Amino acid sequence: MAEKMTNKEGKKQEGGQSSGQQDYLDKGFAAGEKKFGISENRERDEMITDKGREFIEKQTGKDIPDKVSN
Repeated sequence: MAEKMTNKEGKKQEGGQSSGQQDYLDKGFAAGEKKFGISENRERDEMITDKGREFIEKQTGKDIPDKVSN
């Protein structure tokens, strides 16, 4: 069961990333898409950035902080 957290407005939300929150890698990827005129698809973007993070972690042997990419 997902842990419930309280956001700034005092509303309860499920643990994990909500649809409005993006980590830095997701934000950067979305900015690149916008700059080059590519339509943003949140689900596809999340899959791409997750695979990129996994690749980097595998190659370097170090974890990327959750603040950057989770």
